[in-house]
Amino acid sequence: MLDIKFVRKYPDKARELLKKRKYDHRIDDLLQLDELRREKIVAVENLKQIRNQKNEEVAAAKKEGRDISEVISHMKETSKSIKDHDHEISEIDDKIRGILLEIPNLPQEDIPIGDESQNKLLSVHGEKSKFDFTPKAHWDLGKDLGILETERASRMSGSGFNVLVGAGARFERALINFMLDLQVEAGYTEISPPHLVLRRTVEGSGQLPKMENDMYNTQPDDLFLIPTSEVALVNLYQNEVIPASEIPISVTAATSCYRREAGAAGKDTRGLLRVHEFKKVELVKFVEPNKSDEALETILKNAEAVLQKLNLHYRVLLLASEDMSFASSKTYDLEVWAPGVERWLEVSSCSNCKDFQARRANIRYKNQGEKPQFLHLLNGSGLAVPRLMAAIWETYQKADGRISVPEALQSYLSGAKEI
Repeated sequence: MLDIKFVRKYPDKARELLKKRKYDHRIDDLLQLDELRREKIVAVENLKQIRNQKNEEVAAAKKEGRDISEVISHMKETSKSIKDHDHEISEIDDKIRGILLEIPNLPQEDIPIGDESQNKLLSVHGEKSKFDFTPKAHWDLGKDLGILETERASRMSGSGFNVLVGAGARFERALINFMLDLQVEAGYTEISPPHLVLRRTVEGSGQLPKMENDMYNTQPDDLFLIPTSEVALVNLYQNEVIPASEIPISVTAATSCYRREAGAAGKDTRGLLRVHEFKKVELVKFVEPNKSDEALETILKNAEAVLQKLNLHYRVLLLASEDMSFASSKTYDLEVWAPGVERWLEVSSCSNCKDFQARRANIRYKNQGEKPQFLHLLNGSGLAVPRLMAAIWETYQKADGRISVPEALQSYLSGAKEI
């Protein structure tokens, strides 16, 4: 959520930055409501002064034994006007919040402007695997080895779901444990959060209202299945003031993620590339405002460490203004090369959301003797399991159809060197 004070003070700057995200409406509505709200507050203060004066008149009249019925009548009218104005202010506050919930975060000045075609390639790591045979796609490898079932999954759940069998299921579990251990070693505290959360929780992290059609919602209790554990981790400190001595806070979690992805019909539907339920390790940081730029570089390195230890070919992109997520002010993407499908697969987005999520979820910190301030929040995938697993299988496949196990994962698979 944007700071209304910033929009009020720098309306042209806010419009300029939001246009970089192809968002150029509701700012005028917001400013008009904000002006009306301030007018109402001034009116209430004036009415309260009048009421105080009437109170003094009543006290003096009682002392002198004069009739106070007329003054009492005026006081009742004034009190009613105050109550009416307070109600109107509350309604205006709701409208202002409703508009602010629809406005994306402001992009930082140092990011490219435009759609995904303007994403900037920052670095490439490792080399593409070389094969003396034609590499297979991961769905063919999984089917041939009997470790990936799509048809049976479709019969029980519909399209966009998979069943991992035997060594496939163990491989997924090993990969998750490896990534969690790596991030805990890097200083993150492991969290096991709920997968069902309240509407206000999803609003707090920024997925609502924009992404509601892509989310799974339960009725009649209006709970949402998390599209990423970022939603739960960001809201760990919802409506709290954290002592500055406890900052920074770094947390990680491995959860299933649930996404309807209504607009993705017919796109990347084979295998593990685009699914409605998948597992992911998430990284979230709570930091002081002057530390968030540095924290973004750290969270990127934490995510990169997974790919480096798995010896995979990957690249780092700086996302353009129109390609960032709703809540982000700056985002790096990590893409890993999958030789079987001959494509770069996105496995992580690392974002600095600044105080955008903290304002929505009301998360602040406080130095002793100072007023509470909003924290800066950052998140990153560390990493998304299905595409990472697809890239590993395709990169480490052998001519006989077996898959070598990366050295970093072997201890998590009882020393097995291939599946």
